[in-house]
Amino acid sequence: MRTGKWSTMVLVAGAFVAGYALRGATAAPGVQAQTANRVFELRTYTAVPGKLEALKSRFRDHTVQIFSRLGMTNVGYWQPVDNPLSENTLMYILAYPSREAAQKAWAAFRTDPEWVKARTASEANGPLTTGVTSVFLNPVDFSPMK
Repeated sequence: MRTGKWSTMVLVAGAFVAGYALRGATAAPGVQAQTANRVFELRTYTAVPGKLEALKSRFRDHTVQIFSRLGMTNVGYWQPVDNPLSENTLMYILAYPSREAAQKAWAAFRTDPEWVKARTASEANGPLTTGVTSVFLNPVDFSPMK
């Protein structure tokens, strides 16, 4: 099961890169703003059985906007297509100017009053997740997204 999660994470990351490569091939020059030395974070949330929709609602209604306000760039959010991960998994990628910026943003996020209120309300009947994994990624020299 552990191997399956890593395979899915690698597949999602590969699809993400391929999608941006194709988008870059058709985009007008100068449309894609890129910053040197950005770092990306791939996060995978495993929801408590039956609570994936509540988790997605919390992201949709609160978390994504809070991330933006704190300088975390929302790159994309995905739900695996195939079972069993499709039943309980949310994956997303954030971008930051640097690893240090990511650490500061997460520290601010954890104590943000709007986040604390949203988390508390969404977990009134118990936690929404059983686990979270985080992988920081640096773009390679041939990556169309940097």
